[in-house]
Amino acid sequence: MYDPIMRVFTVLEILQTRDHVTGAELAERLEVDLRTVQRYIVRLKDLGIPISSSSGVGGAYRLRPGYRLPPLLLTNEEAFALALGLRALRQVGLAAFAPATEGALAKLGRVLPETLRESIRTVEDVVSMEPSPWVVPASVESLIGASTAIRTGQCIRFGYQSHNETTSHREIEPYAVMHTDGRWYLIGHCLSRQAMRTFRLDRLTNLEICTATFQPPTSFDARRYLAEHMPFVQSDYQIDVWIDMPIEEANRSFALWRVATEAHEGGTRLRCGRDHLEMFAAVLLSMRRRIVVHSPSELRETFRELARLAIQVADGPCADL
Repeated sequence: MYDPIMRVFTVLEILQTRDHVTGAELAERLEVDLRTVQRYIVRLKDLGIPISSSSGVGGAYRLRPGYRLPPLLLTNEEAFALALGLRALRQVGLAAFAPATEGALAKLGRVLPETLRESIRTVEDVVSMEPSPWVVPASVESLIGASTAIRTGQCIRFGYQSHNETTSHREIEPYAVMHTDGRWYLIGHCLSRQAMRTFRLDRLTNLEICTATFQPPTSFDARRYLAEHMPFVQSDYQIDVWIDMPIEEANRSFALWRVATEAHEGGTRLRCGRDHLEMFAAVLLSMRRRIVVHSPSELRETFRELARLAIQVADGPCADL
């Protein structure tokens, strides 16, 4: 917990849950000195929070009796959506947010009216969510650092391990972070390469926010940029296949799959990079169209393995229902 603003609100949270608390206890909890605790108390008082204090040995802070933050004005659907969104962080590779998620849900439970707490309990007790096996966990510190730098218009530097495990040190002007295809990506102008680059967030190390600032281009569209460049990002396999499907239909069918399309010989040429072939092979088969594999040869082996497994299931015993 390093953000001063978050520490101030943590003080308020502690005061709301305890009858009184000493400055020493707050200092230990927040990992700061007593003078800093006093500044936090002053800031809360400036915000109109009624805090009283007793001086001398054993002196403590307390909220005015009966004072509590008002209930959050949320509808039942909003409370459910908020709880569900917090639980779903693992789905986008941010399981490291689990402690923060639990803390946020606990705080919601204390300030929401009783009628809305049921929505949070419903998500906790009834809804189960497991992350996809294709999701790659990302560093929470890197995500927060990159997002902060983008918002404040500051350069960042970090260590980066490329697809072939080559390590380099980069300094970039960050433009956007985006989650797609189970991974978090950082997009920006690389100062050492003097060109736009896309980085896998899970491959970043030791991210630092620099003092140098920059002005991001006003017309930059992260979604469009990724749509144009991501199909060819470095991966374990570079896929090149033809499918018997008009390009208009292919664009609709593969819109969410990070694939470059090109009309070719009455069908569509599909090109993309993948670290795993099974999922993409299954998607192609689900289209129920004729397919020609140009590369890689491993994709043919993947189709053979899927076919073998399908035949094994089809010829297997029938279970009594």
